[in-house]
Amino acid sequence: MSLAIVRTRASCGLAAPVVTVEVHLSNGLPSFSIVGLPETVVRESRERVRSALLTSGYNFPARRITVNLAPADLPKEGGRFDLPIALGILEASDQLPVRCLNALECFGELGLGGELRPIQGALVLSRAVSQEERTLVLPAANVEEALLVAGAKVLSVSHLTELTAHLSGRRVLPYTRPEPSRTFSITGPDMADVRGQYLGRRALELAAAGGHHLLLVGPPGCGKTMLAQRLPGLLPLMTEEEALESAATFASSAGGVNPDLWQNRPFRTPHHGILFLDEFCEFDKRVLDQLREPLEQGSITISRARRTVRYPSRFQLVAAMNPCPCGYYGDPSGRCRCTAQRITRYMDRISGPLIDRIDLQIYLGPVDSAALNPKISCGESSSTVRCRVKHARAAQYSRFGEINARVAIDVLEKRCQLNPDAHQFLIESMRTLRFSARAYYRILRLARTIADLSASDYIEPQHITESIHYRYLDRVSV
Repeated sequence: MSLAIVRTRASCGLAAPVVTVEVHLSNGLPSFSIVGLPETVVRESRERVRSALLTSGYNFPARRITVNLAPADLPKEGGRFDLPIALGILEASDQLPVRCLNALECFGELGLGGELRPIQGALVLSRAVSQEERTLVLPAANVEEALLVAGAKVLSVSHLTELTAHLSGRRVLPYTRPEPSRTFSITGPDMADVRGQYLGRRALELAAAGGHHLLLVGPPGCGKTMLAQRLPGLLPLMTEEEALESAATFASSAGGVNPDLWQNRPFRTPHHGILFLDEFCEFDKRVLDQLREPLEQGSITISRARRTVRYPSRFQLVAAMNPCPCGYYGDPSGRCRCTAQRITRYMDRISGPLIDRIDLQIYLGPVDSAALNPKISCGESSSTVRCRVKHARAAQYSRFGEINARVAIDVLEKRCQLNPDAHQFLIESMRTLRFSARAYYRILRLARTIADLSASDYIEPQHITESIHYRYLDRVSV
């Protein structure tokens, strides 16, 4: 046989398009060429494959070898194509049984001695291959990550000779399937550690219950970061699909997934789950404005010359900032010496359209020293608050099929039961406070969350009042 076909996949964001590796041997001067838009790393696989085959005891054909990576217009990158190219050469040169690779999808970077080295994106590959009920061949170091997918069937390989012995029938490698569902626990800082800051605790519970974005404004040391770090502990575990998508986005492409924590919601603090941005006003304004699309659409699109990739980016934003450059504007001690012009320039670093997209904006004052008395009982624990959050979210899914912060406007208007007095109060408040139309719907969504935590079927005037109270930056004036 002079033609062999091996199935594998490329990487394109969170997609794994199928790539067919066609290996053809023909007469002529010995050569080895790879076509099909290969990047430098893929072209270099010629030398890795040649050495791996020779050191593993196989003949390297002294013929004209042409490897086509189809489709030809899809960019191919990374070392994952080493293994399928090597297997294709072995089958085309009759060193492996014909059609022994038909039910497999193969991935792996080859060392010069034939050992298989791990690749990036194993979780993405496993999700794609399991949907077609095919067997995934992976380096042993990637298997644990791939088995997070419930329907995966994986063949773990450490060396090229192990796989070829299995395919030739000289040795049987066991197929690995995912373990039964394991029990996960939510880990992280506890709300019981927070003393005082009752408004902050309430805002954090609302953010968790409805998935609302949150901005904490206050002087240094008032507990903004401490509160933000406790939001993950108030959220329920992600569903399996959410966890897989999150892990594939944040961890798989970066080199690995922790199988014990993969269903916990990721908490990111850059200085992509929950995105915590401390010192919010210190970020470049152009960078902050780039958040507007993912906050609104839940995705981000990256366009390059050859392709466009769309990544899911449905995160919950928690931001913290000082009220002025020195941090003490509004402090009763009168320590702030910032001029009105300086404060205005500082606050103007956050654009109005971005602020409009943040449902909860609160000011946290300094903690009363009496609240720090160790003899005073602590507040509720994260597990207690999480129980209320679960009930509130259950009501939202029953009503909308989604949490309140993500409900489409048309669905919100049709299914949101609003007390007539509450609606009239909201309209009057819009006129008086000059809120935007976007702010109107965000106030309504937050009021619905407040009502859910109160187990109320209708949005009452007091729910609207509390919701408006949380739009601090819309009401503050310097």
